[in-house]
Amino acid sequence: MRVTLALACCPLALLVLSEVTMAQSETATDASTTAPAATESRSTLADQTAVAVTIYNDDLALIRDRRRIELPAGRGTLAFRDVSARMRPETALLRAIEGVAPRVVEQNFDFDLLTPAALLEKYVGREVGLVSTHPSTGEKTEESATVLAANDGVVLRVGDRIETFPSGQVPGRIVYRDIPASLRDRPTLVLALESPEAGRRLLELSYLSGGLSWKADYVGELSADEQRLDLAGWVTLTNRSGTRYRNAQLQLVAGDVNQVKEASQAPRHEAMELRAAASAPSMREESLFEYHLYALAHPTTIADNQTKQVALLDAPGVRVGKELLIQGDERAYREPRGALAEKLAVTVYLTATNDEASNLGLPLPAGIVRIYQRDSQGHAQFIGEDRIDHRPKNETLRLRLGQSFDVTAERKQTAFKKLSGSGGPWQYQFEGAYEILIKNAKPEAEQVVVQERIPGDWTMLEESAPHEAGNANTVLWRLEVPAESEARLTYRVRVRF
Repeated sequence: MRVTLALACCPLALLVLSEVTMAQSETATDASTTAPAATESRSTLADQTAVAVTIYNDDLALIRDRRRIELPAGRGTLAFRDVSARMRPETALLRAIEGVAPRVVEQNFDFDLLTPAALLEKYVGREVGLVSTHPSTGEKTEESATVLAANDGVVLRVGDRIETFPSGQVPGRIVYRDIPASLRDRPTLVLALESPEAGRRLLELSYLSGGLSWKADYVGELSADEQRLDLAGWVTLTNRSGTRYRNAQLQLVAGDVNQVKEASQAPRHEAMELRAAASAPSMREESLFEYHLYALAHPTTIADNQTKQVALLDAPGVRVGKELLIQGDERAYREPRGALAEKLAVTVYLTATNDEASNLGLPLPAGIVRIYQRDSQGHAQFIGEDRIDHRPKNETLRLRLGQSFDVTAERKQTAFKKLSGSGGPWQYQFEGAYEILIKNAKPEAEQVVVQERIPGDWTMLEESAPHEAGNANTVLWRLEVPAESEARLTYRVRVRF
């Protein structure tokens, strides 16, 4: 076999295989690949009958690749090509679906891929041909040369002289006599097998791999009366595993699966191409151990270096509510703050119950929810987004969308005194009085929730509106603020630390 690489005045990263002359012709489907050893059988994607991909949340996927393969009897080598470049070979399992299962004696994962730079590095210490062209006559001549180094440039011994060339500058082209067996043009799992009989059989190779990930994204359109939400969910898949999965049965696992972290992993392939898929049917969902499994209803092809989207759910008319929340600062109960008013943020939340009564009731994978609402001209406008964790059925969704423009609030500490500073089970006691003024510039009334976190042991002495006890020393007041008016909350509290 004779391999020629064009190297004249071009970066090594752009070297192109320009001539491959095989000593014997190949009848395999992909004839451009290197000739394997005589005892090696090869399996390519042409042998594949089915592939299933299960993707987890933390850069982890389970690949199940079924192929119909012809094996000889006795000891032989099988090159299982087009596996993931991010394969974890220690997780590989070969089993027979039909026929007698061969015994795996040894396996090697070859992910050192054939590139011009890799080929040059493998030839360090070996002889190549250096072809040059006369600038006037165009005559081509070839000299024998030995590659001495291929790091940050090229060093060649040509006859009785040593020639060095900066990276990407070699006069002419280099001719290689063959391709080292350790270089593969595609990621390959090489299996040494003991087969009790010859013949074709259906085998399945399953393994764990990095380089495949997914995330959920949600888009909702809020109705004009702010009581209904048309919610759509999308799954975004990203494949950087170094191979494609053709007509794959796709499943996604939502939940945090524990993994033992390895000290090092195979190199990542960082290129990405964005390709958005057209609309697709919703996914089927089922419980799996302590997780949830989502299965796409039809096969899909996941190309290498591709990001694509498939539909997860379509939930029109979800019942929602709006909450305006004011949260105070617990330091106000420990120290005097003066009579100056401090501004309080009025945060807007969209709330929903994830149940069938609200037209939802599906386990929701973690992701970002983006909310839109149409203006008076019918144009959809973005009004906020929030990230949700995995949400089981019947739990409450609270989406923080932003800060209210027309509803504002401020608080003043109208009184503060220290009752004691040491001694007894309570080292400090304070008593303070507070006033929260809420203004509403809207033409309609608004419900506002005031949430204060009072530290230590506390006693409410006075209040202008009844409070509710919340969680973790929180106190809630629910106030109606009239249209284009204001509401005032006053209270006095004693705290002990």
